[in-house]
Amino acid sequence: MKSNDWLHGFRHSSPYINAHRGRTVVLTMPGDAIEHRNFINIIHDIALLSSLGVRLVVAFGGRPQIQSRLEDAGLETTFERGLRVTPDDHLPLVMEAIGGLRAYLESQLSMGLVNSPMHNARIRVSSGNYVTAKPVGVLDGIDFGYTGRVRRIDAPGIERLLEQDHIVLLPPMGYSPTGDAFNLSYEDVGSQVAAALKAEKLIVFIDDEGLLDEDGSLIRELGAHQATERLNANNVTGHDAVLLKAACDACVKGVRRAHIISYAEDGALLEELFTRDGSGTLVSGDHYEQIRPARVEDIGGILELIQPLEEQGILVRRSREMLETEVGRFVVAERDGTVVGCAALYHYPEEAAGELSCFAVDPSYRRAGRGDDILMMIEKQARGQGIEKLFVLTTQTEHWFRERGFQPTAVENLPGPKLATYNPLRKSKVFVKPL
Repeated sequence: MKSNDWLHGFRHSSPYINAHRGRTVVLTMPGDAIEHRNFINIIHDIALLSSLGVRLVVAFGGRPQIQSRLEDAGLETTFERGLRVTPDDHLPLVMEAIGGLRAYLESQLSMGLVNSPMHNARIRVSSGNYVTAKPVGVLDGIDFGYTGRVRRIDAPGIERLLEQDHIVLLPPMGYSPTGDAFNLSYEDVGSQVAAALKAEKLIVFIDDEGLLDEDGSLIRELGAHQATERLNANNVTGHDAVLLKAACDACVKGVRRAHIISYAEDGALLEELFTRDGSGTLVSGDHYEQIRPARVEDIGGILELIQPLEEQGILVRRSREMLETEVGRFVVAERDGTVVGCAALYHYPEEAAGELSCFAVDPSYRRAGRGDDILMMIEKQARGQGIEKLFVLTTQTEHWFRERGFQPTAVENLPGPKLATYNPLRKSKVFVKPL
């Protein structure tokens, strides 16, 4: 029997396709991923993203390939502080290994065989001297030679290529105004270019399904502040710590989200971008802006935010005393110490239902996705409380909710306690969304 399970997923991916079209996504690819048997599937997924209008930058590494090339030449290599020491006589071999990888990646992205996912893709791939580097120098008496750090990213140059629908390929090499070439960390290149481009997302490939907790379970989501605390407490170590720090640095510098996913799992990239729950670990920027549970000290900001909407009759009036009693039901969007959005969740356990209420976003921030972020937080809390459906009463924002999966329903379908307090004079419409 033919299964149509794919049809449901394909149809429900359309909101994510629309959300990512025209957005910049930076992928960081370790050399181990390039050698993995699943790599060809990642290439196919990159081609699919490109065809869907996603602007792609791929920063790749080559540590195992460099290691192999040095060993073939009978040269020993050392690592300090997570970086390979690159003496003068090693640099030509490092450049040779990286150049070979770049040519290999270009060849894979140029495939167009009939009966393959890349047929008629005709992807244009560009690379160049878009990373200016500086030497690491001498640390603790160790001369790192031609190992460097990112000094500057030529963001305008990369943007011009992205505007022409090129995939931009960035090797772990940087160049100085003196004409020197430096061996760079691909994590550093990926994080810095994502920040310079103000990318929508940074995708970090890793061998595990994502970051794992002490008990081996997958960490689904971390704010940048939480991630930094884990790093400072040495709860994340080794290469995972390097990757997590790169993700945090990008988020702090303006990248909205970083995703740490598996290069060994087929379809992990598509699952992370085009499904609600994703596949790996999400790191979100929250130093400058965050969605969080409300505190008592937020009441003044909430009142200032909702008062104009109450005066317009869009929201039901709430007194300070009521807010003080119910502040535990609220989440707020805070930007640089100011409340710019809020919403409340009321639970009706007998009906396994929840009400999204007092939903407000400062007019200056309504076109930047704050409403969607607040709704995502409320839905996450609702699922955690066992709520199976979320409903909302609205008089003026019907279409916003319908665009996000809410469907109209009759007033009579409200939970009993809510129906008893429904005010027919407001003529609020009722919308519900299954979770």
